[in-house]
Amino acid sequence: MNYKSIANVFGTLLIVTGCSMTLPVICSLIYREDDLLSFLFSMFIILALGLPLKRLFRGARVLTFRDSIFIATFGWIVISAVSTFPFLFHGSISTFTDAFFEMMSGYTTTGATILPDIEIVPHGLLFWRSQTHLLGGMGFLTLTLLFLPHGVGSMRIFRAESSPGQVITGDKFKARNKDTMAWLWGIYIFLNVAETLLLLGGGMNLFDSLCHAFGTISTSGYSTKNISVGYYDSAWIDWVTTFFMFCGGTTFILFYYILCGNWKGVRENTELRWYFGFTLFFCLGVSFSLYTQGIYESFTNCLRFGCFQVVSILTTTGFTTANYELWPQLAQMLLFTVCFIGACAGSTTSGIKIVHYVVILQWMYHTVKRMFLQPMSMVTLHLNGRSVDAGIVDLSVCYFIINILLVLFGGCVISLLEPQVSFFGSMSSVISSLMNIGPGFGEVGPSENYAFFSVASKWFLSWNMLVGRLEMFSALAVFYPAFWKK
Repeated sequence: MNYKSIANVFGTLLIVTGCSMTLPVICSLIYREDDLLSFLFSMFIILALGLPLKRLFRGARVLTFRDSIFIATFGWIVISAVSTFPFLFHGSISTFTDAFFEMMSGYTTTGATILPDIEIVPHGLLFWRSQTHLLGGMGFLTLTLLFLPHGVGSMRIFRAESSPGQVITGDKFKARNKDTMAWLWGIYIFLNVAETLLLLGGGMNLFDSLCHAFGTISTSGYSTKNISVGYYDSAWIDWVTTFFMFCGGTTFILFYYILCGNWKGVRENTELRWYFGFTLFFCLGVSFSLYTQGIYESFTNCLRFGCFQVVSILTTTGFTTANYELWPQLAQMLLFTVCFIGACAGSTTSGIKIVHYVVILQWMYHTVKRMFLQPMSMVTLHLNGRSVDAGIVDLSVCYFIINILLVLFGGCVISLLEPQVSFFGSMSSVISSLMNIGPGFGEVGPSENYAFFSVASKWFLSWNMLVGRLEMFSALAVFYPAFWKK
């Protein structure tokens, strides 16, 4: 591997991380709380680590795809590790394990927390906690690539961090990678600003509006309140958040098409139609379940709370407005099913992704048709009006199977490490971390947190978050012995 080039990229990662603490510093100055020195010390240490690496290896620009996988995997670990400094220096989180769990959860847009009382944490630290969503939602490495010189293998790093679903769709809207990343970040920031303004109009203050917008567009779920968005008890805030969670789950190339007036590209997008269909089906199913059981006084409220929770879990956001474990079993079953779906490839969401289900279902349909009805027919799959290569089916099937196996294996591991936790709670914790959802069911339900887990379990769940965020293949590739050989 080209260790000098890797050190160059890591130096840039650290510099971007240190400089990104400027906004939390400003927040600390505004609220005049006791977390300012924690940020200043952290910035100094991180920049003292990053600047020499960048300076010493500034001429090293050759990266292979294996180098990029190494950067994509261990870069997230390094950034999560140094991002713990403000919490550790301040004392809001006392142990490195807990702080690392919180930061990995933030950057991977999982939203799981170990904080028992969020509202007592200083505003600067809460802003930094939410800002990890903003940075991790679009991909911290994609932001860093904007600051790397031309020719440092940006495409390879982008591929190592991206969803395999993007390989299936083949979507790309700019020839130069930096132009693509600049457009992605531009659209991303615009959506954050738009939601912030709408939340301000609904009665939220500026601080909470920014933090919740960061957690919505990135489909992450960190709130500044202990009971999440349910604290505000506002239909306006609920529907605005639901809409932008749905936007966060949409492939970002469609926003580019809309800006360019390419409505044909939007209409022909196969995954978007399925995304609408899944959302409508589960929203109506949960809402009717709530209505028939009389959980809320009107169907409008049933629709409001049902749609919010379905979209939150479907997009792996994890915000809550109600304790859905008190809902009817049918509603809970539908929500549990949604955990295994995910939204669109090329969005800020995690999970298995709808595009994989589309490919697998088409493949199953054509296979049954050929076996029993038309044995001489040729199987051709289509996405977005284009034929799909046969190898894509293998990728989709493998991706689905590995996800399910990791859930089963992870549930067994947590059951072994945490004998006091039910098997359902163990499985739910792995599902929530691997799919980057955050809250789950049982011991990790919407009214609980992850503070009670042992040190070993927290590290295991942190690794699951990373595997889910990197869409598995990059994070698991480092376990192949051949990866470390020349």
